[in-house]
Amino acid sequence: MTTPKLLQLAKNNAGKSKPIRAETEGKEATIYLHGVIGGWWGDIDETLFAQTMAGIDADVIHLRIDSPGGDVFAARSMMTAISQHRATVIAHVDGLAASAATGVCMACDEVEISQGAGFMIHNAWTIAIGNKADMAKTGELLGKIDTGLAGDYTRRTGKDQAEVVAWMDAETWFTADEAKEHGFADRVAEVVGTKKASNHWDLSAYNNAPAALAKPAPPADDGPAIAAHLTTLSRHLALIERTPA
Repeated sequence: MTTPKLLQLAKNNAGKSKPIRAETEGKEATIYLHGVIGGWWGDIDETLFAQTMAGIDADVIHLRIDSPGGDVFAARSMMTAISQHRATVIAHVDGLAASAATGVCMACDEVEISQGAGFMIHNAWTIAIGNKADMAKTGELLGKIDTGLAGDYTRRTGKDQAEVVAWMDAETWFTADEAKEHGFADRVAEVVGTKKASNHWDLSAYNNAPAALAKPAPPADDGPAIAAHLTTLSRHLALIERTPA
């Protein structure tokens, strides 16, 4: 059995981010969402995020996003926490907002994407075990998830839903300018400096990742924390593979 795409995405990017942290200065707060979404197998725990949001008393909250995606239901939980907060919430796509991370962006009042950053939408993935009836039910569930996501994108962008669905079917990667042009982002932030932008996420689980993004920058020494996280993910995968149909 080949590694399922979801676990491949998590395993390949394990330990490449730090835990959720928030900084508050005056009436503005900043939360850093750099990592894979989903507390069970990712870096960004949705419960911790909701608790962090609830504890912030600010007029403006900045969400700094660099994420290859993750669990769609975890992202939905985060979207609820964002929409129910009294503050104006601004998403800043610092490097990448792919898959579930784009849903988080859709819940924000404003979306700013840095020049050179990426934005990707696609159909939902899952891991399923069972007979043909189980698979049919799973397919039906995925269809409902895709419909919900398409609705989010359509409401935000004002685009025809058929066009949005076609983008999702094709796993579409947008540049910063394209994300703004199509209504996913409100503005593009110009980044001026001598450093070259680089992606540090392993995006090989996706089919159409741009060549410039597909190969991550050389990783630093993994260290014991990352090794432990990789071991946990491997155990999860082994458990799934051993589960009888």
